[in-house]
Amino acid sequence: MEEAVGKLWHRLVTRASGTNHPHAVVMLKDIERMAGVLFRALGGDGGLRLAAATSDTHGARRGLLARLAGSGEKISRARMDSSTLRLPPQIDFFPQRSLNRDLYLWLAALAAAFALTDEAEAADVSTTAEAKTEANIELRRNQRATLYVLHTWPGFAARYDRLVAATLASRLDPSRLPPAEAERERALRRALTEPGTVASLPAVPAAAPPAMPVPLWLVPACDHAPESVRAHTPDTPTSSSASEEKEKRAHHAERVEMPAKKHGLLLPFRAESLLSVAEFIKVDRSVDDEADPHAAAAAANLDKLSLTDSSERVASKIRFDLDLPSAAEDDAVLGDGIPQPEWDYRKRLLREDYVRVVELVANTHDPRAAPAPLPERLRRSARRLRQQFAALQPGHRWLKAQADGSELDLDATVRAATDRACGRHPSEQLYLSLERRERDLACLALADLSLSTDAWVSDSARVIDVIRDALLLFGEALSATGDRFALCGFSSIKRGNVRFHYFKRFNERFDNRARGRVIAIRPGYYTRLGAAIRRATALLDAQTAARRILLILSDGKPNDLDLYDGRYGIEDTRMAVIEARRHGLTPFCVTIDREGASYLPHIFGPAGFAVIRKAAELPARLPLFYAQITR
Repeated sequence: MEEAVGKLWHRLVTRASGTNHPHAVVMLKDIERMAGVLFRALGGDGGLRLAAATSDTHGARRGLLARLAGSGEKISRARMDSSTLRLPPQIDFFPQRSLNRDLYLWLAALAAAFALTDEAEAADVSTTAEAKTEANIELRRNQRATLYVLHTWPGFAARYDRLVAATLASRLDPSRLPPAEAERERALRRALTEPGTVASLPAVPAAAPPAMPVPLWLVPACDHAPESVRAHTPDTPTSSSASEEKEKRAHHAERVEMPAKKHGLLLPFRAESLLSVAEFIKVDRSVDDEADPHAAAAAANLDKLSLTDSSERVASKIRFDLDLPSAAEDDAVLGDGIPQPEWDYRKRLLREDYVRVVELVANTHDPRAAPAPLPERLRRSARRLRQQFAALQPGHRWLKAQADGSELDLDATVRAATDRACGRHPSEQLYLSLERRERDLACLALADLSLSTDAWVSDSARVIDVIRDALLLFGEALSATGDRFALCGFSSIKRGNVRFHYFKRFNERFDNRARGRVIAIRPGYYTRLGAAIRRATALLDAQTAARRILLILSDGKPNDLDLYDGRYGIEDTRMAVIEARRHGLTPFCVTIDREGASYLPHIFGPAGFAVIRKAAELPARLPLFYAQITR
């Protein structure tokens, strides 16, 4: 009975103390695409990804009911760092849904203006030390960005006025606050209504709570936090619709000094000396690449992650990397490796000979790579594709109105006779010429063979199985056109071992030997996509075809063990694509990553990729994508 009454009381007091409006809530997942397009259209950094913001304790004054209910302590505020624009996972601050939606769009526009206004802030050397506090930096940056948005894009003025009016109505009345806090609140209100008129906030006693957060502003980002601390994004696809719709949780992080050792079991005993899994977990990023479910569960309950560097070794244990095959089971290595550059976007520097690409071909002693015919389950689809693509084979056509040819052009002859009868000068191009039509094309299909392709997409097939079938059907379709093509795959283990597999080269036939190599592919390692694209570019650049297509099959973002992930991997891949286009190539990416639309436009451009929602459709749709590209 007491528990039931307690739950009822908690619901009542929480509902009564709430200042939000759940009936007018707008979710980030519903407006994420629109906000991202607006941010980039207004000049925002295309390499930034859009993600949910953390919920932080603001420490401002709360009402009596809120303090009694223990609610309203945290709020999600927008922020932007060097790799991510974080917006609140949901906004229900205003009673009208339209205002909450406008707030998302305003925050996206404000974030787009931050880059230019930050340059002006850095150039302002007259800023006093008093104005360099965190609150004053936030005030100045947001006022500069607000003025930039209103002056550059006047269409936002009406939306901004509505948001300011609704924000001021929800804030505390300055007349009910202590004098110092009241003066601070009036300054914030004036900064909202007349941006640019307030240079710094008045000082308040140290014991006074901070001012209420301003939802129309971005807060300073924690740039000292490691880039690797981000919302958890699984690399493998999942068939669960619930997990697809679940909001990704972000973590607020800080870098701290190594804590002193605690010996909880030594006398004198103190219960708080016992280390729990939620307090301290030793993780070596370069070694422990597998997710620890206990650590992930503990991290989900923490308000802030504290990271530190330690030279102390983790307890020794025997480790077997089951991904590494023996030399007898591995593919045959061709040569000592090819050095490749890599783009470091932080330094804006192309590191020459930074990566080594190792070329491999299926081992002739491996029974799995023995010559094999097309699997029976694919023969019907292959027959249909060959019939469709046979129409693209080089053929003959008649060229009309030629100066020389094997037959007279009847239409041209009649027009010439008519012109002569009318007194005009007749044309002398009176012949038909039979010429052979050629398709001067070369295509290289590059497949991602990383360990993430070992995930299951159905009860009977994995991602790697879908890629294998897609390569087989793609080879059958292009064999019917007569186009030159090559089939390759790639994976990586840090920058010194980017594995580039040959299944079919340009000068080889797509026969049972090539099919056997494709059938023998297996997943492993990671996805250093930039180096693989550069090697494929060199192979295609050696072809003399008029059109050269680089078709990439991928299932996720670029990543590797040596911190080749996040924006670093995306920017290096983007630079590799730009280099391929400079060589006259046409790169096109086909992915089954459902989140591909959030980062692929920055890499390949808006028309340079396609996202397939159902992975099982890849084998049938890949040849059709090729037909559309080469049309």
